[in-house]
Amino acid sequence: MNIMKINPKDNVAVAVKPVHAGQTLEAGGIHITARSDMPFGHKIALCDIAASSEVIKYGYPIGRAAAGIMAGEHVHSHNVMTNLGEQLNYAYSPVLKPPEPRDPGSFTGFKRKDGRVGIRNEIWIIPTVGCVNSIGEAVARKAQKLIRGSVQGVYMFPHPYGCSQLGEDHENTKKALCGLIRHPNAGGVLVLGLGCENNGVAGMREMLGDIDENRVKFLISQNCEDEITEALALLEELIGTAGSDTPETVSTSKLIVGLKCGGSDGLSGITANPLTGAFTDRLTAEGGSVILTEVPEMFGAETILMSRCKDRATFQKTVSLINRFKAYFTGYGQPVYENPSPGNKDGGITTLEDKALGCTQKAGTATVVDVLSYGEALHEKGLNLLESPGNDLVASTALAASGAHIILFTTGRGTPFGAPVPTVKISSNTDLFKRKPGWIDFDAGPLVSHASMQELADSLYDYVLNVASGGLLTKTEQNGIRDMAVFKTGVTL
Repeated sequence: MNIMKINPKDNVAVAVKPVHAGQTLEAGGIHITARSDMPFGHKIALCDIAASSEVIKYGYPIGRAAAGIMAGEHVHSHNVMTNLGEQLNYAYSPVLKPPEPRDPGSFTGFKRKDGRVGIRNEIWIIPTVGCVNSIGEAVARKAQKLIRGSVQGVYMFPHPYGCSQLGEDHENTKKALCGLIRHPNAGGVLVLGLGCENNGVAGMREMLGDIDENRVKFLISQNCEDEITEALALLEELIGTAGSDTPETVSTSKLIVGLKCGGSDGLSGITANPLTGAFTDRLTAEGGSVILTEVPEMFGAETILMSRCKDRATFQKTVSLINRFKAYFTGYGQPVYENPSPGNKDGGITTLEDKALGCTQKAGTATVVDVLSYGEALHEKGLNLLESPGNDLVASTALAASGAHIILFTTGRGTPFGAPVPTVKISSNTDLFKRKPGWIDFDAGPLVSHASMQELADSLYDYVLNVASGGLLTKTEQNGIRDMAVFKTGVTL
C-alpha cells in the first residue's frame, strides 16, 4: 500500500510511502497516476477538485482549493486555503456514544493522604521566582546523596517568572506552580522563594490552602544566612518522610493521562493519534481520566468535541474555551489560523483544520465531561478539555499542573523535551522510531503495514501501565530531561 484513503467521503489520499511521478496508485477502489514526486505523509488528489471546492480528509473539510486541482496532483499549502475565520455561532447537537464499562486494570502507585495516587515518589524543588533557579539547581545536585528509602530522585523545575508580572500572567504563574506543588508524583516538595518577588511565599501558601506540613516545606532565601545548607536540611526531612512510603496496587480508575502532540506529520492522524484515541476510550471505560489540551489545535475540529459534550452546560464551557482563545489571537492582531508550523508542513499537514482533525483523534470517542481553566485541577473522571496553547512545553506543564500522572506525546518529527511528569513519546512512523531511539518510546508506525488497531492499542495500554508502575522509565526520564514553562500573555515590568 502506497496511499491511504482515510474516510469514504475523502477526495484526497495520504501517501504512506514516498510517491514518484508517473507511479500508478490505488486507494478506496480509485486508481490514479501521480503527477509529481511527493514525500510520505503528503496528500494526493483522488479526483479533480474545482477551484474553491472543499478538500476533504478524515471525512471533513480541511480547506478549499485555491485553484483547480487535477486527479493525481500533490495537494498541499501551494494549492489549498484554510476555511477558518474568527468567532462562530455554535449549536448543541449531541452525538454521544457512551462506552461499555470495563473492569479496571491496575498499576502500582503511591497512595497519598488526600486520596490521590502518585506514580512516582520524588522530591521536587519548586522556585517561586526565576531569581533562585541557580540556588535550586545547586541544592538539587547536593541532595542526590541524601536519597534513601523509596524516594526515586530530587528534581528542580526552573522557570523565568514569578516577578515583574501583572494580572493574569501573575495568576497563571501561581496556578501552574501550585498545581505542581500539589502533584501526587511528588512525595515531598520544597518551595524555594527569594523574598522580594511578586510571587512571594505568603501568596503561594494562601493559594495552596490546606497542605501537609510534613510534605511541603518553604524557604525564603533572603531570610537565611546560608540558604543552601538550610534547604538541604529541609530536603532531608522531606526525604525521611517520603522515603517510608510504600507502593500499593491501585485501580486504573485513579490514573490521569494527559494528551499532547508536537512535531506532527501527515501520518499522525492515521497512526499515533487514533492509537492514542483507542487508549483514551479504554481508560475512560475503566473509570480513568484523560486531559486533552492545545486549544488552537482544536480550531476546525471543535464541533466534533462539542457534539460529544455530556450536557448543554459543558457544551457552553467548550464554546467559551474556543471563543476565548480566538479572542486571545485576534486581540493581538494575529490570525487564528497561523498554524501549522514549518515542520508540520514539511511532514504533510496543510492547514490548521488538517492538523486539528488529526490532533483531536487523541480523544477517541469519549464523552467530554468537563472543561478546565488553565491551572485548574481535574475533579471529574473521564475526558476533560484544558485551556492551554499548543506550545509543547507550556501545554505539557499545564497538563501536569492539572494532575496528569503521565503524558502521551505523539509526534511525527520527534523532540527530546520532557514534561515534569513521565512523557511517553509515540512516533507516527517507524523510520522516526528507528532513527531516534533515545527520544521515542513507542512506535505507532506498524498500523500502516501489518498491525491491527486492537493489537497495538493493547500493547500501548500495557506499556503505559508498566510506566505508571515504575517498571519502565520513559526516555526523557532516562535522559534526565524535565522541562516546564508557564503560559504568559501580557506585560513584563
